Amino acid sequence: MKKLVLAAALSAAASTAFAGSYAEPQVEPPVIIEEAGSSSNGILLPLLLLVLVGAAVASS
Repeated sequence: MKKLVLAAALSAAASTAFAGSYAEPQVEPPVIIEEAGSSSNGILLPLLLLVLVGAAVASS
């Protein structure tokens, strides 16, 4: 009788342990936000300086 109760208890514990099926976890990729930059950033400052020098020469 003890073996029957022990077998019933083990089968009940095993059936609840494997009640669901195995599915791969859904892992969301990290969100990477890049700031949009202008490609003319490197030439903007020299052009501005050229305009200022040109305005200074024209006014004198």
